[in-house]
Amino acid sequence: MNNGTYESLPAHGLLAPEGFKRGLFLNTILFTAVAVISLATTVQAAELPEAPSSVIRANAPVIDAPTRVSVPQIGEVGPVDAKFVSLALISTTSTFADSYTTLFARQNWLARRPGVCNVEVQSPYLYGTHPTVGRAYAVASAKSAGSVFAAYYLRKHHNRFWSLPLFANTAISLQGVTQNMIACN
Repeated sequence: MNNGTYESLPAHGLLAPEGFKRGLFLNTILFTAVAVISLATTVQAAELPEAPSSVIRANAPVIDAPTRVSVPQIGEVGPVDAKFVSLALISTTSTFADSYTTLFARQNWLARRPGVCNVEVQSPYLYGTHPTVGRAYAVASAKSAGSVFAAYYLRKHHNRFWSLPLFANTAISLQGVTQNMIACN
C-alpha cells in the first residue's frame, strides 16, 4: 500500500466541484417542484373569492349613519364672482396702461426730443431710467398678479377689505397714466 497517495474524494465518490454542481441542480429541481405544487392550488379557482364586505346579508339590520350636509349660508358666494373678475380686469388694464405710457419716456429719449420727459422719474427703481418694453410689461404683470392674488386670498378668508389691493393698484396705476400723458406726450 502506498501511504499518502490517495486522492481526497467525498463520501459519495465524486470530486468536490462535481458534487456542488449536483447539489445545486437538486436544489433547483426541488424549488421548482414546490413552486408548481403551491401554484397549482390557486390555478383551480376561476376568480377571486368575494370580500366579506361585499356580501349583503338578508337579515342584517339597517343602520342609518348620520351624514354631514354642507349647506351654503344665505349671501355666501365663492371667492371668484362677477364683481371680483370685473375689479381684477379694471386693475390689470390700468396697470398695463401705466406701463405702456411709461414707455413714452424711452421713445422720447431714443428720438432725442428736448423739452419732454425722456427719463423715468417717478419709479426708476421699478422700470429703470430708460425702461425697456420687456421690463415695463414684466413690472405690470407682477403688480397685477400680486394685487389679484392678495384680493383672492383676502376674499377666500372672508375679509371685508378684499377689494382694497385691487383699488390701490388701480389708483396708483391711473395716477401714473395721468402723469405720463401730461408730461411725456
